[in-house]
Amino acid sequence: MDLDLSALPARERILLTAHDLFYADGIRATGIDRVIAASAVTKVTFYRHFPSKDDLVRAFLDHRHARWMAWFVDALGRRGAHERGGDAQALLLLADVMAEWFADPVFRGCAFINAVAEVGGSVEGAAERARDHKREMVEVIADLLPTTLPQRMALAQAAALGIDGAIVKAQMGAELVREAVEDLRRLLRALADAAAPRT
Repeated sequence: MDLDLSALPARERILLTAHDLFYADGIRATGIDRVIAASAVTKVTFYRHFPSKDDLVRAFLDHRHARWMAWFVDALGRRGAHERGGDAQALLLLADVMAEWFADPVFRGCAFINAVAEVGGSVEGAAERARDHKREMVEVIADLLPTTLPQRMALAQAAALGIDGAIVKAQMGAELVREAVEDLRRLLRALADAAAPRT
């Protein structure tokens, strides 16, 4: 992380430290003592802000959602998604956006898919946060499609499902990243073609 955590308030320092550790190594593999040591706070300070690990996990998921969605919207914007409003071919931008993310050295898959697999049933609110995250991702994708398209939400959901599949495939190894992106691009092209008006 490039940010100097020492200058931040304790709660933010704990949360950002937990974010990086949970995402890199997993929620179950990361104990509270490790978060406390890495964020340079006392146990008393930690528990004042996060009475339990479950509270920290929920805060992590909320933070990750805001951070990832901001990046996702920005990445689409940098590729001209806003200027192409209503052109179903804009769906193809999603493959380039995913390729950018997959190339990030800290990429470890989707934090929400990972969290549901790890703690979805045991941390109250984790699965709901994952569903909310995926729903908002679908809404952003739907904004790439013409508002008059009858199957707009169905196509956005299919694209989102393709993205999730590509994320899981890319997470399986660096040698599969290019294949994951190309598979996703083919799916998105088929969805964009399905959205094209019939003449």
